[in-house]
Amino acid sequence: MTKTVLCYGDSLTWGYDAENLGRHAFDDRWPSVLQKALGSEVNVIAEGLNGRTTAYDDHLADCDRNGATLLPTILHSHAPLDLVIIMLGTNDLKRGIGAGSAVGAVKGVERLVSLIRHHAWSFEDHDEPEILIVSPPHICETANDMFAAMYAGAIEQSKMMGSLYRDLADDKGCAFFDAASVAVTTPLDGVHLDAENTRALGRGLEPVVRMLLGI
Repeated sequence: MTKTVLCYGDSLTWGYDAENLGRHAFDDRWPSVLQKALGSEVNVIAEGLNGRTTAYDDHLADCDRNGATLLPTILHSHAPLDLVIIMLGTNDLKRGIGAGSAVGAVKGVERLVSLIRHHAWSFEDHDEPEILIVSPPHICETANDMFAAMYAGAIEQSKMMGSLYRDLADDKGCAFFDAASVAVTTPLDGVHLDAENTRALGRGLEPVVRMLLGI
């Protein structure tokens, strides 16, 4: 029976390319790399949105970027699910968004976990999905004035996310993966991944996902 994995993320999941200010080729995006590695018995759904936060409103955005607001609808759209991968929090560190801290991001991810665990699943004969919390790659220094201003003071906060996310995963009975262990952000804007690193993330996640799906 085909397993279904939902990748719930932001521009790092969408595949934003800081070099050409567009989108990485489909085959380079980490959900696509994960799909290819897992094979046809698994359906990997890439649900990435540029600017998505964990659970905070962005009142300057042209669409709803609040991950907690959108998640229940998306869970209904793609059910039944065997695994939900959450990789969010980078946008929570923007000036003027949410708490602007790693602690605020963790609180947002905790809210997402609660939404999944208490969701009104329509398939009574299907277990609720496993949850894999992924801490985002660390923000790095950049000469891009706009991104440097947008994420002022966020570099150190981003480096705190791995340990905080791990603690949350342990507390909530979720799996954990640190994206910074396999991928580094590009200094072109300090936030996004080049093609090599987004592919590396997909490869790094494969063994963890296999274990969680039992394949």
